[in-house]
Amino acid sequence: MKPLKPSHRENRRYLLIKGIVYRDEIEQAIFDFIGVLGYAEAAPHFIISGNKNIILSINRESLEKIRASFLMCEKQIEIILVSGSLKKLQN
Repeated sequence: MKPLKPSHRENRRYLLIKGIVYRDEIEQAIFDFIGVLGYAEAAPHFIISGNKNIILSINRESLEKIRASFLMCEKQIEIILVSGSLKKLQN
């Protein structure tokens, strides 16, 4: 199978989330605000899950929806940095 052309690939954004927040809490916050269809459009993937840092990869078009869902959540989920590459976040 041939690899996809760069124009056909999905553009991703990487979110650096700090604090003591679990993966289930992040997923629940997204489900509560934008629902199952919005969750599918955002296609979140957890890249790194540590004790204090989580890197979440999402679709570029749904960045504002994800930010709004974290603001409306009861838990304190704080986005520190948004980047287009993983190298910036891991330093």
